[in-house]
Amino acid sequence: MSEFDARKYMELAIETMQKSLSEARKDKKVTPKVGAVLVEKEPDTSSVKQVTVAYRGELREGDHAEYTLLERKMRDQKLDNCVLFATLEPCAPNARKFPKLGCAERIVLARIKEVWVGIEDPDPTVDRKGIKYLQEHGVTVHMFDRDLQEIIHSENREFIEQALERAAAEENNAHEVILSTLETSSPGILIDKLSKEALQEYRSHAQIEEAIDSPAFEQKLARQNLLYLQGNQYIPNGFGTLLFGKEPRESMPQVGVLATINYPDGGEEIYDFDGPQVLVPRELLKWMKDKLPNLIDRSQAMRGHKNEEIFELVREGIVNALVHRDYDIKGAKIQLKVTPDKVEIISPGAPVPPVTIERLQRFDAPMLSRNPVLHYVFAKMEMAEERGLGLKSMKSKAEKAGLPLPKYTWDDPYLTLTIFLNIAAATDTLPKDILKSLNDSEQDGWRWMATKGKTTSSEYAVAMNMDIRTARRHLKHFVGLGLVRTSGSGPSIQYEVL
Repeated sequence: MSEFDARKYMELAIETMQKSLSEARKDKKVTPKVGAVLVEKEPDTSSVKQVTVAYRGELREGDHAEYTLLERKMRDQKLDNCVLFATLEPCAPNARKFPKLGCAERIVLARIKEVWVGIEDPDPTVDRKGIKYLQEHGVTVHMFDRDLQEIIHSENREFIEQALERAAAEENNAHEVILSTLETSSPGILIDKLSKEALQEYRSHAQIEEAIDSPAFEQKLARQNLLYLQGNQYIPNGFGTLLFGKEPRESMPQVGVLATINYPDGGEEIYDFDGPQVLVPRELLKWMKDKLPNLIDRSQAMRGHKNEEIFELVREGIVNALVHRDYDIKGAKIQLKVTPDKVEIISPGAPVPPVTIERLQRFDAPMLSRNPVLHYVFAKMEMAEERGLGLKSMKSKAEKAGLPLPKYTWDDPYLTLTIFLNIAAATDTLPKDILKSLNDSEQDGWRWMATKGKTTSSEYAVAMNMDIRTARRHLKHFVGLGLVRTSGSGPSIQYEVL
């Protein structure tokens, strides 16, 4: 009898996934590789009693891995103490035609209360609906570790590419699972109120053949859950209006980005980006590039190639805010605040569970979208990663520019991403009482640590050219001040920036 180890069963699910059998389909549709692992625990313990696995097509061509596991292998078993690991998001109720049940329904009916999901269903019209269904029915959902998610993506690359182009089964499907009111609400505008510039920009980047004023183009947007059919004409839903509406704030006041620059002399400049949101990242960067050289010409970080790295960080942050903010919080907008030391991007809404602030700050949060429809459009516009939050990219860009790593903080109801514009900002932005408690050597050490995120005492000693005892004293002081936390033990203990 072994102890429960989530990582072990994630890896087993991937090994099982790789046995999946492809199907000979006339429509050339690529089917996914999916592995499922059911771990039965002893009641009220972490001891594992039994492990059962299944993969797609194992017992019959086309059968989902979860169906094979729950209905063919474990049908007569009581599964209350079981934890399920599945490499692909279980399909939501609306994804299967009656009388078939979605895999998420089968899981709930089996009374399984904990599920680990590898990756979301890549089809933007059903993405995260299986996860949401489970959560709404009392199931605790975790995501696989990010490095394992990348393996699943790689193994299913062809399936994912096809899935991202597929539409929902019906344009006007009445979805049982709603991720946001914007996917079903109508702001009351007609399609001629959408920006032709924004639509053309999307058409060009997404390589859509149909002209923007053609019925075929409208049908394509409807299949992407951006329009819906009312009578004999297409009407933009909330997502369509937000992305392409000429003035989306007329019907949705929470939409838009309010940008503020605070100059060293006390002056302030404000601009409200309230047009088609799909154009906001480009327009905002152009506005910033016209202003920032006058604001931070004292900063070496804004010279040469580092300049572009910073603008890329800001672009990533703004796109993340547009894609992942909670639009059901109607009394709040995205804000961008620029000072000589930092850029703050303030976004309404906590990270979507099971993503946490801690995982965001470690830049290893699992890939998960709050608004998959928006994510799909921005990905097609080449402004967002196909999956995930752009975390790896933001970390690497900051490191390349020699800047402190971006920092996430939460102050209900806002998630704030802080991008530092120079190395001095690592100390300049500290609370005054903490800054006063650091001597000059410790301040130098903290500025170095802020660019690395985590270190060991030996790495710190080498970087700061000091003996190991002094290095440990510095790091212990940082821990006491709440600037870093420790993990591990002994010589391999890690110090991680909070």
